[in-house]
Amino acid sequence: MPGFLLNVGSTVICAHGGQAKPTMPNPRVKVMGMPVTTQGPPYAIAGCANPPPPVNIGPCIMGNWVIAALRVRVMGMPVLLQDSQAICVPTGTPLTVLLANVRVKGM
Repeated sequence: MPGFLLNVGSTVICAHGGQAKPTMPNPRVKVMGMPVTTQGPPYAIAGCANPPPPVNIGPCIMGNWVIAALRVRVMGMPVLLQDSQAICVPTGTPLTVLLANVRVKGM
């Protein structure tokens, strides 16, 4: 499905409200003046409210993207879109894209 590309300014959160940020954005391609993000590197999550053991499994630490663009690549890596899907480690919950750029779409 087509969707807007994610860049470092996009707002992404875990299921418990933690802020997710890219660990390695691609500096070669920019959207609205900010580097785009690709599927390979994970997102780091800070501020997850999931309780630590023994109450629960612990807070989300990283988000690994499993579905990204099919047709748009940057340096051989698929770019992340607004409808891309990720799984958080260690909880297994999804990441949610709240805000992406509104100018460039990919598929």
